Amino acid sequence: MNISLAPEILFYIGKFGVSNAMLWSFVLSLVILIFTFFIRRNLKPVPGRIQAAVEIFFEGAYDFTRSVVGDDRKTKKIFPLVFTLFIFILAANMATFIPGQSALTLQTEDGVVPVFRAIMSDYGLVFLLTIIVVISTQIVAIAINGPFGYVGKYFNVKGIASFFKLAVKGEFKPGLLAQGFLDLFLGLMDVVGEIAKIVSLSFRLFGNMFAGEVLTAVMMFLAPFFVPLPFMFLGILTAVVQAFVFSVLTLIFITMASETQAVE
Repeated sequence: MNISLAPEILFYIGKFGVSNAMLWSFVLSLVILIFTFFIRRNLKPVPGRIQAAVEIFFEGAYDFTRSVVGDDRKTKKIFPLVFTLFIFILAANMATFIPGQSALTLQTEDGVVPVFRAIMSDYGLVFLLTIIVVISTQIVAIAINGPFGYVGKYFNVKGIASFFKLAVKGEFKPGLLAQGFLDLFLGLMDVVGEIAKIVSLSFRLFGNMFAGEVLTAVMMFLAPFFVPLPFMFLGILTAVVQAFVFSVLTLIFITMASETQAVE
């Protein structure tokens, strides 16, 4: 049994190494695109079972998003990103339970490596998804507050500036200076909070999925028949919950950014 924190490299395109997790993400993305295209091309006024299931799922996700955002106009802008993240992460997590994956291996210069690997057990890809979320949140905040209001939220020196303006006129208000330093400190703490979003979002998803993969692999190695079944069911539950948590946190972050007002 070989457990590796980093994904294994299958082959190189020039100097760019293609890992098994990356290959699996491309395959899965292609499957999702084909399924979406198939549903789009076969929409009917009277839906069949597949179309009805997709519509119920889609409408339920949209209604949930609107209940959090509280504004239909904002929901139409936020929903595509949040729903896409949920579908991709859920599909990536559930794909790890497709039987027979471990049987597909490839001989490389580093030895025999599995062709497929759990996508969300590759921290690089999880980190990239998190960066997309954080950047989207910052773009929304800048669009709402403007660039100066956005910067002023994190580097609020208006209280300190007001103190010195009054001091020049002969009015000394130590309380105003103290409040100014407090506002500046809280703004800097918001910067730390934005950085913490990257760590919390990415480590939560990566840690849970990698730990679940390792636990299942260990159980199948020690007792390959009935003992791993409870852990596999727990893994399925974790796969659904982690996809939901990541997308909901994304929704909350963007919604909060869209409601933030510039510092007066």
